[in-house]
Amino acid sequence: MIPTSFCRLKINVKLFFVCFLILSSSVLTGCASTSQVNKVTEPSDPLESINRSLWTFNWDYMDKYVTKPVAQAYVKHTPVPLRSGIYNVVRNLDEPATIINDLLQLKFKDAAKSTGRFVLNSTIGLLGFFDPASDFGWARKEEEFGEVLGAYGVNDGPYLMLPVLGPNSVREATGDYIDQLYWPLAVIDFWPNILRLAVKGLELRAQISEQESLINESIDPYIFVKNAYFQNMRFKVYDGNPPIVINEEEDAELELLLDEIDE
Repeated sequence: MIPTSFCRLKINVKLFFVCFLILSSSVLTGCASTSQVNKVTEPSDPLESINRSLWTFNWDYMDKYVTKPVAQAYVKHTPVPLRSGIYNVVRNLDEPATIINDLLQLKFKDAAKSTGRFVLNSTIGLLGFFDPASDFGWARKEEEFGEVLGAYGVNDGPYLMLPVLGPNSVREATGDYIDQLYWPLAVIDFWPNILRLAVKGLELRAQISEQESLINESIDPYIFVKNAYFQNMRFKVYDGNPPIVINEEEDAELELLLDEIDE
């Protein structure tokens, strides 16, 4: 059993110093461009040989023999109202983190909605089992600390394929760690927290079942998943409206081709 004191929220000097270094480095390397046209950069993957081995383990073994069958059984044998309610409770616990992350990005309107959602669903909604806040037009909009870092210009960093957990990056892994320090996640004991993460994992696996064929039919499933991961992170950082990007090499080749046609 992990001591409760370890789980409590502690924004200590060391943690503040780490965050300060991360944000400072982003300023020194250049913040995210506010232009509507950005240069395309390939996702950083210096650990590709290791990541590919872990991808094989995750997809060909862990998912095939454990995650997928368990997720299918969970979906098949859990009544929809109960399953939906449990998932609502789990996601309701993330609302305080969303509130703080919205405030850190000066998204005061979103923070207010998330606050209203948390208060209403935690009371009338019975700890979040029901979602009456949606009836008021307060749709759930999760915001992670990794998105906060991205909004302030911190790059994704190297790609990481984590055992069992799947695609990740240095920035998102750092963000996930910080998110766990927010209340109430910081005061949840070890095994209840494992159960919370298990529910989120099963629901995520159930959601990607429809896209599973895209992975299996792709030329290189590893590259397909990596690119999809970074595109999704970019989409989230820019709140669904990422800047238009241009691949300079492809653009140059197109211009050369057009010149040849004109001649």
